[in-house]
Amino acid sequence: MAATYRAVMLTRKGGPEVLQIVEFPIEPPGPGQLRVRVRAAGVGATDLIVLSGKYRYAPKIPLVPGYEVAGVVEAVGPGVTDFKVGDRVAALTVYGSFAELLVREAEVFLPIPDGVSDRDAAAVILNYITAWQMIHRVADVKPGQTALVTGAAGGVGTAALQLLRLAGVRTYGAASTPKHDTLRSLGATPIDYRAGSIDRLIHALQPQGVDYAFDAVGGANIGPCIGALRRGGMLVGFGFMAASTTLSQLAMFANIFLGARLRGRQGAFYGITRLYRKDPKPLREDLSKIFSLLAEKKIDPLINRTFPLLDAGKALELLATGSVGGKIVLTNG
Repeated sequence: MAATYRAVMLTRKGGPEVLQIVEFPIEPPGPGQLRVRVRAAGVGATDLIVLSGKYRYAPKIPLVPGYEVAGVVEAVGPGVTDFKVGDRVAALTVYGSFAELLVREAEVFLPIPDGVSDRDAAAVILNYITAWQMIHRVADVKPGQTALVTGAAGGVGTAALQLLRLAGVRTYGAASTPKHDTLRSLGATPIDYRAGSIDRLIHALQPQGVDYAFDAVGGANIGPCIGALRRGGMLVGFGFMAASTTLSQLAMFANIFLGARLRGRQGAFYGITRLYRKDPKPLREDLSKIFSLLAEKKIDPLINRTFPLLDAGKALELLATGSVGGKIVLTNG
């Protein structure tokens, strides 16, 4: 058996170009831990934030990025009774997944059911849990309602459109024109955000406004999203793409929580890691539901590209272009 394994390491702040492949010694799992052979890892916008050193839930650099993982149990630490060698498992890791091996507490892992591939399992953890919890735990949508999704062709956006359709919600998706066919295939009415203000575009189609807006952009996009809502509607923000500085983020949150209320709407901000660290139980419950939908082929993670695990830098370079619709996944073996 090999004495070392390889990982993609972030040694300093920067972009994908600063990542390096390094070797670490293989160590046995400690009490209550599993050592997992990584078979697939999802790639998402949060990984780019980790590289910049601005993600509050990541440890200090140096670190191995990688937010979500699927793999097979290779070794079981003392005291672990729920898993055995050979079990397929998945986890929201926040960091550490861009590696051939991962050692974590057994309690963070969930079994991957038959009928769900490792690749698909890794692809749905972050995006679909984010979408599911926004839709059902924050917004509590009902059949027959309406919703706007911005960044609709991205990983979370396409997940939200699929889950909203399953919930019986009529959807409008904001994305660039080349991605509109994808949105239509998911049952959404496409909105070209470059054609004008999103509130004006929505009111042309839905005069009273929509019941919900799920916004991936943040920053100055919050105001128009609030304007797209009917009176009493709810904005759920979950992205910072247009709010890169501390000051702009503070202004964004003020607009979400206070600005929405002053305009007769509701505002909320969702962060998957914040909720998970406060209470891991909802994620465990919801990921089981997502895996069931995946096994029943009721959702499709729309995997756009796959890369070898150690080519994480190339995958993140592609993601950073903003040209990718759907999900990027790293695979190992």
